[in-house]
Amino acid sequence: MKNFVQPGHNITALAPIGGVASGDPVLIGNLFGIASTDAAEGAEVELGTVGVYDIGKAAVAVSAGDIAYFDATAGNVTTDDATGSNLRVGIFVAAAADSATIGRVRLDGAAT
Repeated sequence: MKNFVQPGHNITALAPIGGVASGDPVLIGNLFGIASTDAAEGAEVELGTVGVYDIGKAAVAVSAGDIAYFDATAGNVTTDDATGSNLRVGIFVAAAADSATIGRVRLDGAAT
């Protein structure tokens, strides 16, 4: 197919204000991914947009199958959509206690 560009599992984007470190969650508009490398502000960075990632989690208990929302202010995932201010980024694939600081999330490829 001559109009195919790429599978889209990784997307090249410009690092947001403050730059990013490898493994950081990155939200650019409705594009959500995990930084593959360190990148200074405005530099190109590859974002993993699909797959399963361990991401910083809010102090909430989660069950496998719960929807994962990204709280851009706190920089972590949670089960609370905050009345639409936190965007859906995936599904928790493993249970985690409220005391756990990491959640295992399968990314959807976009923040909605």
